[in-house]
Amino acid sequence: MANTEVAHDFSPFIRIYKDGRIERLIGNDIVPPSLDPKTKVESKDAVYSPENGLSCRLYMPKNTNHDKKLPLLVYFHGGGFCVETAFSPTYHNYLNTLVSAANIVAVSVDYRRGPEHALPIAYDDSWTALKWVASHSNGKGNEDWLNNHADLQQVFFAGDSAGANIAHNMGIRIGKEKLEGGLNVTGIVLVHPYFWGTEPVGTETRELATRSFVEGLWRLVCPTTSGCDDPLLNPVLDPNFASLGCNKVLVCVAEKDMLCQRGKFYCDNLGKCGWGGVVEIMEAKEEGHVFHLFTPTCEDAVTMLKRVVSFVNQD
Repeated sequence: MANTEVAHDFSPFIRIYKDGRIERLIGNDIVPPSLDPKTKVESKDAVYSPENGLSCRLYMPKNTNHDKKLPLLVYFHGGGFCVETAFSPTYHNYLNTLVSAANIVAVSVDYRRGPEHALPIAYDDSWTALKWVASHSNGKGNEDWLNNHADLQQVFFAGDSAGANIAHNMGIRIGKEKLEGGLNVTGIVLVHPYFWGTEPVGTETRELATRSFVEGLWRLVCPTTSGCDDPLLNPVLDPNFASLGCNKVLVCVAEKDMLCQRGKFYCDNLGKCGWGGVVEIMEAKEEGHVFHLFTPTCEDAVTMLKRVVSFVNQD
């Protein structure tokens, strides 16, 4: 009989029991790839790491112009590094909508999650996925959609929450070490990024219970961390912050999101750290964390989608 004593309770995300059992409270549903009748976006799954059994989901507009390659978006899903997948209905529906609106090809990366697979495994998996994408730069990769339809000289990274954290850290890594085959990362979109720090910034909550919850969840998924000022979580303290490997960044924050001030802090510091690109910020008033995933047709979600589409499509 399973031990019902709880060792760590990080509701509404995850619960760890004293017998080692892990209960994920959200993000467990998955949907297959498809041709979405509403957006006319086609999707399929492809293995990017056979040794670890890891796949990503590819998206492409059905009626694409076969003579012209489209910008490529590499997307990293959120979920605190411990819940959700690239195959959940939430992310599948969002990517269908985004790919249709922006007329792009997308790769949605599925990575291993904590606490079973502690960080930096999610970062390592994401880098492996980028290496797989880059292997198509000469048109000789194993995935025809990337060979024939994706412009690897016009690549964007994007993600929400923990996925935005991954997108940033992949941008730092690509600024320091080049991928074989090469990807030209034009821009990065960070939606409600999961960044934090030991000391509060701006009007960020001072409430000890809330701050200890955030720190506890971070330590659960990254047990070797130095704490909340780990550069992986507090990028402003990263000595390589200015080496972010893209030309422009869009940060989306939500006024009622606990992480809002941290996103603003990131923007302020990126703009003055010596990095040579352009950083933009968009704030959704009266909205909470990843509201656009829960209410994708609300006015603020539609406005944010248009801003992301504009960011990807502008020269």
